[in-house]
Amino acid sequence: MIGRTTQVVDCRESMGLAKGGGLAQRGTLSEASQPDVIAIAMSPGRRHITKPVCEITYGLRREGIQTSVLVLESGAGVPESFPSASRGFGPTFGLTPKEIEQIERHKIAVIHLGNIRSHVVYKAKDVLALADVPAVIVCQSPVDFEDFAKAGVKTRLVTPPKNKVETRGTVVDIVYGVTRGATCQREKLNRLAKVLNHHLARMEREEERRQEEEEMPAAERRARAKKKAEEATAESGMSTSFI
Repeated sequence: MIGRTTQVVDCRESMGLAKGGGLAQRGTLSEASQPDVIAIAMSPGRRHITKPVCEITYGLRREGIQTSVLVLESGAGVPESFPSASRGFGPTFGLTPKEIEQIERHKIAVIHLGNIRSHVVYKAKDVLALADVPAVIVCQSPVDFEDFAKAGVKTRLVTPPKNKVETRGTVVDIVYGVTRGATCQREKLNRLAKVLNHHLARMEREEERRQEEEEMPAAERRARAKKKAEEATAESGMSTSFI
């Protein structure tokens, strides 16, 4: 029972870490009964502190948002796509095929990252290069859509040139100022809940529209498709592009 709403959660696969088992181990998934939102946390460690993820998840569930939590198996370090001159000799960030499948089961992902701008951008890029899912980035470092577009990440507002798009998924929103290892501010939780509710409602409307189109006569469906194509052509010259 969370707030006034009952939610069923399939808890993580193995025991947690530390006293009381409060911190989830790497490679575990706590899955909500409805695959709406998945919060992705980096692997726990001395530098990778996952504390805000638990508060974020609880705050979203209190708002009635069905939220799963995935702690990555290899969430520390930087991905292979990171510029080689700055890689160093630490661990390599990456996703397993199982984690990709778990992420793509959900409608939208919340990717929790840290305070190094380049790490935020390239870790998000690595996740979205493998998982075809819209994502909200939650991090400490102030970043914007252009930072992601420069690295070849598709975003809702800024689009990289077609020949430089390197992701399947899309960054649809950013909530920064969430400090790793510290209590998440109520203002940030409210902002994240508002963003997720907005995108989930939009997805629901699009799904209803798609079902209506499938049920309508073929002639009317073709007429709507033609009108939509004409509108897209008219707006193509006004789209935002990063070059």
